Amino acid sequence: MSHWNPAELQQIAATDGLHISPFRADGQTYGTPTWIWSVVVGGDLYVRAYNGQQSRWYASAMAQKAGRITAAGLTKEVTFEPVDGDIQQQIDAAHRAKYAGSPYLAPMIGERARAATVRVSPREQQ
Repeated sequence: MSHWNPAELQQIAATDGLHISPFRADGQTYGTPTWIWSVVVGGDLYVRAYNGQQSRWYASAMAQKAGRITAAGLTKEVTFEPVDGDIQQQIDAAHRAKYAGSPYLAPMIGERARAATVRVSPREQQ
């Protein structure tokens, strides 16, 4: 797994707008960019699917394991990895801190979205 450049990760963490584009089934064509929330915990970038595991982008991310993101003026080739376990509480806390007051916060820290938590890592260039 590749690690984020700290300056780039800080830029991404500071923005509310992240667009995720997992590869389509052909493994080469990017899917339609989908706007989602993102949080940083312990030097890693995490996203969740509002509609849970039934979300189209989530299903593509889990099937293809790669794609790209655009945030804070950066476009990065990335990999996707499902996340579960104790880190979920820290991801919830990061959502509460970043998106406090949003009417969408409760669903994003609920079981449906939690079940579709993804670690986004920069893809190593070949």
